[in-house]
Amino acid sequence: MKLVLIRNQSVGVTGNTTFSITAQVETTQKEKDDIVKYKMGKALLYTNLVDRGRGILGFLFRKANAIEFTVNDLVKGTKVECKDIIGMLELEKIIAEASQTLKNILEASATFGGETVIEL
Repeated sequence: MKLVLIRNQSVGVTGNTTFSITAQVETTQKEKDDIVKYKMGKALLYTNLVDRGRGILGFLFRKANAIEFTVNDLVKGTKVECKDIIGMLELEKIIAEASQTLKNILEASATFGGETVIEL
């Protein structure tokens, strides 16, 4: 499994620079098969939608600032925009951690039906 990150930037009409990251996890055929077999596609690997207020204002804030990554997002590829380089670097870290979680899940799924021995 490999994580491929592509960084881009663009300047809007107002002159503000927007940074973006396109992230995609490249998987083996076995890993793809396990994702389908265990129905992992919609599994949430990361969300920042913790409790950020109630009511309409809380809902609007969460929607405006939502960052979520599912297994499908990372396998099919996803693009996320940031306002600054610091946010982009934080986002790369989050994506890398979510990808590592996916790798751990796939490694665990490969051991079903087998035996694992842990030396103590």
